[in-house]
Amino acid sequence: MNKQKEKQLKRVRRQHKIRIKIIGTAERPRLSVFRSNKGMQAQLINDLVGKTLVGVDIKEIKSVGQKIQKSFELGKLLAAKAVAKSISKVVFDRGGYIYHGRIKALADGAREGGLKF
Repeated sequence: MNKQKEKQLKRVRRQHKIRIKIIGTAERPRLSVFRSNKGMQAQLINDLVGKTLVGVDIKEIKSVGQKIQKSFELGKLLAAKAVAKSISKVVFDRGGYIYHGRIKALADGAREGGLKF
C-alpha cells in the first residue's frame, strides 16, 4: 500500500472514532469540517434527524489572501449564518484532521462570530 493511501485510511479511522463520541442535536448541532488542498467546507448538522442546518464553502469568501485567512473568514461567515438561525452552541467535529492551521483558524473565526463550543 502506498503512503498516500495509508494516510487517508488513518484519517478515516480517526474520523470514525470522533464520530462515535460526537452527536449533533437540534439544540447543539455538530460543526463538521471538510478540508481539501484547494478548498474547505463546514456545515452544522442535526444527526438525530440527519439534516444539514447551515452550510458554507470557501468559494463564498470573496477576499484575496492565504488559505488560513480565508478559513478564518469562513468560520465567521458560518457563525453569522448560525446566529441568524438562532444557533449559538455547537459541538466541533474536526473530521479526523489535526487541530492546526486551517482547522484551527476556522474554529477561531466561528468563536469570534459568536458560536460557543
